[in-house]
Amino acid sequence: MVDDEAAQAVRHWRATAPGAVLLDGFHALKHALRFGAEVRAAVTSDKAAAVELAAGLADDLTEVIADLLVEVAAGTLRDLVPRVHPTRVAALAVRRDRQRNLDELCMRPRPAPVVVLDNPRNLGNVGAVVRLAAGFGATGVVTTGDLDPWHPNAVRAGAGLHYATAVERLPVDALPEGPLYALDPEGADIRALTIPDDALLAFGSERHGISPELRKQATRLVALPMRPQVSSYNLATSVAMALFHWGGPPHPS
Repeated sequence: MVDDEAAQAVRHWRATAPGAVLLDGFHALKHALRFGAEVRAAVTSDKAAAVELAAGLADDLTEVIADLLVEVAAGTLRDLVPRVHPTRVAALAVRRDRQRNLDELCMRPRPAPVVVLDNPRNLGNVGAVVRLAAGFGATGVVTTGDLDPWHPNAVRAGAGLHYATAVERLPVDALPEGPLYALDPEGADIRALTIPDDALLAFGSERHGISPELRKQATRLVALPMRPQVSSYNLATSVAMALFHWGGPPHPS
């Protein structure tokens, strides 16, 4: 019976995988479920350990996760995913609706800024920024350029929090409306500014900074405080500093 269930789960996984979002690891599955993802398949090579992890870290989802997970052999799990997460959990979910994301990104007035990553080159950094944006309650994350912000490596780095905020790729000339604050070393010190809730906070690529096209659109250039002779911050660090300066979501009462 168990072998039949595992074999059926593998067939279902292979049929579902094309076009689905890979949730790589327990925490990605946990966050995706908490923020309404439609999870189509979930497997693990150690269900007892995964359910125990859920009981300790996500007791609100323990029963849901126990019902979703199907145990498969360790070798089978290795065949299904690019690399096995240390939690030995993987799942497939439907991508968040693009039109829903665009509607949230473009609504006015917005209750929180949109983070714009201008031609980012590192998928891990993109995922880390999505995780930050979700934690701060930003409206969403927009990327320009050729990297897919929903790439499995970005979703892995974002711990499934792509489902907690609007994440899309757009051309520079199709960014949402709103005052565009572009981070640039030549800009005004961010500490002297108030970032409006409906701002776009734009960050350049890790190596080249903001593009000339985005610079032309900027309402204001903004600089982060930095000690002389230090050339730059990591992208996710820069985003965290700017969102912290904006203020973040209100604390629950």
